[in-house]
Amino acid sequence: MHTPGTAHPRRWWILGALCLSLLVLTIDNTVLNLAIPALMRDVGAGPAEIQWIISAYTLSFAGLLLTAGGLSDRFGRKRLLLIGLGMFGAASLAASLAANPAQLIIGRAAMGVGGCLVMPSTLSILITVFDAAERRRAIAVWSSVSMAGVLAGPSLGGYLLDHFGWGSVFLINVPVAALAMLAALVLMPESTAPARKPDVPGVLLCTVAMVSIVWAIITAPDAGWGRPDTGGVLGFGLLVLAGFVGWELRALHPMLPLRIFRDRDFSGGTLSVMLLAFAAAGMMLALTQYVQFVLGYPVFEAGMALLPFVASAAVCNLLGATLGRKLGNRTLVAAGMLVTAAGFAILRTIGPDSGYPLLGLALVIMGLGAGLATPAAVTALMGAIPPEYAGTGSAMNSTLSQTGSALGVATLGSLLAAGYSAGLAPEVPGTARASLADALATGDPRVIDAGRAAFTGAMSTTMLTGAVLSGVAAVVAITLLRKKTVKSTADTPPVGDGRPAERAAA
Repeated sequence: MHTPGTAHPRRWWILGALCLSLLVLTIDNTVLNLAIPALMRDVGAGPAEIQWIISAYTLSFAGLLLTAGGLSDRFGRKRLLLIGLGMFGAASLAASLAANPAQLIIGRAAMGVGGCLVMPSTLSILITVFDAAERRRAIAVWSSVSMAGVLAGPSLGGYLLDHFGWGSVFLINVPVAALAMLAALVLMPESTAPARKPDVPGVLLCTVAMVSIVWAIITAPDAGWGRPDTGGVLGFGLLVLAGFVGWELRALHPMLPLRIFRDRDFSGGTLSVMLLAFAAAGMMLALTQYVQFVLGYPVFEAGMALLPFVASAAVCNLLGATLGRKLGNRTLVAAGMLVTAAGFAILRTIGPDSGYPLLGLALVIMGLGAGLATPAAVTALMGAIPPEYAGTGSAMNSTLSQTGSALGVATLGSLLAAGYSAGLAPEVPGTARASLADALATGDPRVIDAGRAAFTGAMSTTMLTGAVLSGVAAVVAITLLRKKTVKSTADTPPVGDGRPAERAAA
């Protein structure tokens, strides 16, 4: 028998299995954009259907995360992980065999449901199998794998598309999911929260609110905020969210104990995670286009060009895990975000002819900042969650990250597009004004040069915004996070109220 919150004898093997589960989700979420031309050609998907193929996954994944976290606490984190991996693998197989856009949309939505069951369980299981001495380091490894997956996706996706066709970007998930399921069955203990009555109204209100809000965010860049299917749906989602908050405050057995927002570490951790995700998403959106369309790198080389960010973040994740036990979460998050702001400031100076060295330097600096800040922010957030809500807390972390990323893409993406169009001279033809890719497609050297100059000018504004947001995140950390957190579920074994906080099986 294993007591949750103490060191499990197979903890590092378990972490490997959890990271494998996490990796398949993060990679899959980044490769699909590369397959769009092939999907339009081979499956007959039009622009509207492509939008649904992309959005179906994000909508079901981010919209159901909090509900999935609550289910994992109630029915078992290992059980939900296995169900999620099985659903994700089966849906990936179905998507790879899709013969028309409708089948692919359904497959992607099912993949999102499977993914939302997997994601909260990875972090909540990690919390239960590591003790205080090693938990920060384990969270640092978990964070590094998440970052690696985001950057590995385009390179792996490009290779698969070049050699095996669009179906391979889904089919590759099947053996990885099967391997992760086998590892979970053999290695992982089961853990659940103490039995409590299900919060059915809370689940329904949370699901409707999150799906509505996420849908509005992901459709806003194309549809605009003024249309009923964006602004109206967002307003409806926020109204339902207010109803959810009101219900949870009165419920005897809430799905999400809102009293934890009074905890400065939780509030500071949640805002830090969201701002980190917002800034990082905007950065990646701009830089993936810069290395391909301005520097002219093919897909695989473009992915490799961003590798210094991952390498630096991975090293500093482990460094931050060591420093965190001495310096505390507040110091590391604030310092990390200030370093990140410096990286954004360097990126702001990049022009069409800057080349790669300046970009590489900025990526190393930003990786340093992210590596210091991310594990500390996650540790602060998870440390404030009661042990019986570990799955819900993990889901909250993932939901904030997903929402922050979606907002970053929607807001900074719109800023980037508007800045690009505004930066073009009036004589540039209309066919080149939509995007830099359209300017390159004209083949006119003058239009291409003008497009690259306009894009880097718009990117400079975007990076300035990222620097400001990073500075705001540093202020949030200094203001809200406690000077040094030592008694938390991230740094001390979970404690109960006289009853076992969790049930565990070997």
